[in-house]
Amino acid sequence: MVVGGTDQELTARLDRELSVFNNAATGANDEQGLSVRATDDAGELIGGLTGWTWGGCGGVNMLWIREDSRRDGWGSRLMAAAEEEARRRGCTRMVVSSMSFQAPDFYRRLGYVETGRTEGLPAGAVDHHFWKSLDQTPTPRLTLAAIVEASSEHAAAVNGYEDAVLALMERHGGRVERRLRTADGTTEVQVLSFHDRDGLDTFLADPDRAALRADLGDVSPDARVIEATDVFH
Repeated sequence: MVVGGTDQELTARLDRELSVFNNAATGANDEQGLSVRATDDAGELIGGLTGWTWGGCGGVNMLWIREDSRRDGWGSRLMAAAEEEARRRGCTRMVVSSMSFQAPDFYRRLGYVETGRTEGLPAGAVDHHFWKSLDQTPTPRLTLAAIVEASSEHAAAVNGYEDAVLALMERHGGRVERRLRTADGTTEVQVLSFHDRDGLDTFLADPDRAALRADLGDVSPDARVIEATDVFH
């Protein structure tokens, strides 16, 4: 075993091997790089964007604007160009992450919705993860907020049940936007969404969900579910 710094050969090999694995697992083998470059009249770089498209999704890896041009709208133009190219390639959504000291509010203004965050980074920074639909005539998703509470005695069983049940959502056009759980495992807050109410109804009627509930037996968590919408500031 060799431990060291940057290893370009290793990076290239891992990229090839993981691409093979990922393509086989998903059936998507159309990964391409994505870049947008902006230059001034002298040919000097004003700013640029690099990213990727794969399996109907586009992603931004890096976005940078020269300091003297950062209030001239170049960031929005670069993102618009990247989104348009992603649409041309058949993508229906876009993802990007931004450190708290970078530009999370910039992405919010462009219509990106925060789906999660990674905390505890250097200098107390937070990495914000964003998602955006590229459908130009999107139908608003049905968003639900749920609070699930269990006794300390049954917390492990209830949490296992929630893990299994939420995994069924994808087959009904649903997804888990975020989950938060208290340290003792007795209370969980979930943000969930579905394409429409029909998706929610079929999820609630899923026989696998009913079977999981039957397996849980008499251990009954208290749950409150409300419909909600995003609040933008």
